[in-house]
Amino acid sequence: MVQSLPFLVVIVPFAVLFGVVATEAGLNLAQVMGFSVLVLAGASQFTAVQLLSDHAPAIIVILSGLAVNLRMAMYSASLLPWLRDAAPRHKAWVAYTLIDQSYALSIQHYEQHPRLSVAQRLAYFGGTAVVLCVPWMVATWAGATVGQAIPDEIALDFAMPITFLAMIAPMLRTPAHLAACFVAIAAALLLAGLPSGLGLLIAAPLGMATGALVEWRSEAREARDARIGH
Repeated sequence: MVQSLPFLVVIVPFAVLFGVVATEAGLNLAQVMGFSVLVLAGASQFTAVQLLSDHAPAIIVILSGLAVNLRMAMYSASLLPWLRDAAPRHKAWVAYTLIDQSYALSIQHYEQHPRLSVAQRLAYFGGTAVVLCVPWMVATWAGATVGQAIPDEIALDFAMPITFLAMIAPMLRTPAHLAACFVAIAAALLLAGLPSGLGLLIAAPLGMATGALVEWRSEAREARDARIGH
C-alpha cells in the first residue's frame, strides 16, 4: 500500500478530469460513476466518453473501449505464472482491479521476490488495489460534482502521460525490453491516424514480437558462447 501511494499524484487528477469531461459530455452522476465503478479503466473510459460526445453508435463505443483495454489481456498473461494456483474467487477480484498501476507494481514485486507464496502475492496485489482503485472512484465523484469549479489554467490532463512514464521506465532493464518499447512507440506514432485506437492494437503486438525476437537471439547467443567455452 505504501509503495502505491506515489501513483495517487497522477491517479487523482486523472479521475477528477474524467468526472469533469464525462459531465460536460452530458452524462449524469450515476452514469459517470457507473463508468468508474464498472469499467475501472481510465483510457477506455475517456475513449468511450469521446465517442459518445461524437454520437458514435453504441457498438462502436463498446468495441473501441475493448480495443483500448486489450493490453489487460497482456497483463493477465504476464501475471499467470505468478497467480496460476490462486482460487477462482481470488482471480475474479484480481481481474476486476487489474489496472496499469496495480499490474506494474505487482509484477515488479513478484520478480524481485520470487519465493513469495500465492497468498503473499495476492495480499500485495490487494494492497495496490485498495490504494489505487478506491481513490479513483472517489476522485471521479469529486470531478463530476465539483469539478466545474476547477480553474481552466490548472491542467489536469498531465496525469496520463506521466503515469505511463513512471510505470514503464523502471521496467526497461534488458535489450529486449528496450527494443519492444521503441518499436511499439514508433509503430504507435506511425499509425496514430487510424481510428478507434487501432494503431495501438497493431503497435502492441509488434513491440511484443520484437522483444521476443531479441530475447530469443540473446539466449541463442549465450547458449552458443557457452558451448564454445566448454
